[in-house]
Amino acid sequence: MAGLRDVVAAAKAEQRALVVPGATDAITARVVEQLGFAAVYVTGAGLANTRFGYPDIGLIGLSEVVDHVAAIAEGIDIPLIVDADTGYGNALNVRRTVRLLERVGASAIQIEDQVAPKRCGHFDGKEVIDADEMVQKIRAAVDARCSDTLIIARTDAAAVSGIDEALERAHLYREAGADILFVEAPTSRDELASIPKAVPGTHVVNMVEGGRTPLMGQQELAAMGFTLIVYANSAMRAAVFGARTVLQHLRDEGSTVDVTDHLITWEERQALVQKPRFDALEAKYGAKE
Repeated sequence: MAGLRDVVAAAKAEQRALVVPGATDAITARVVEQLGFAAVYVTGAGLANTRFGYPDIGLIGLSEVVDHVAAIAEGIDIPLIVDADTGYGNALNVRRTVRLLERVGASAIQIEDQVAPKRCGHFDGKEVIDADEMVQKIRAAVDARCSDTLIIARTDAAAVSGIDEALERAHLYREAGADILFVEAPTSRDELASIPKAVPGTHVVNMVEGGRTPLMGQQELAAMGFTLIVYANSAMRAAVFGARTVLQHLRDEGSTVDVTDHLITWEERQALVQKPRFDALEAKYGAKE
């Protein structure tokens, strides 16, 4: 399997855009893998929402993210792009963040320039740290990596100081060594199109249903110059919608008989969690009579 760096480089050279779905757990990540996506995005907002029932306002810590990434990495073979929020502290904290996430399977680590505690990129009330401080955090991340891990530098300055400030920061972050640039929450097609035009490099864009950025298709975003398109929480939101639909029916009717078409089959479920593989291992290693 090609590494994430090679996959991204090939897509950029061919002017393609890779769609990268988010996953909040190992079983969703395995669905992403089985459907043929090149990578999976481990979403910080999704972790906060699903594991704790919290909003994405910086309540989750590094140890929780490391445990989460380790569990997902154990179950799949495609690369993991990990949302590491602000890096969980200053430049020294960022070094530790990169080392720990690398160790448990991250192929790319995303760090943003918000003030801690951070907020979802599509919330109001964001603040950003000085660009110089973020540059040092990026340098620390680049120096800390021990393998071919990609560093993604995200700026939230567009919502704070305008798109021009965000583009200036993207330039600085690229010069500091970031492999991929992420200007979060542009609010129009024109702003989106301006990002790859203004700043050389590899760019990721975040498609958030109901968020600040207009939803656009893969081909149009590729034509603008984006190489990665993240749908961080689409699967999670779809799962909640499906669960609510089935549970409402169960509440009202007292049975799931009429909504089994909303469920994966028993056989699909067991295949997805690789039960046949574990049956074979049990037979191989089980006690002999």
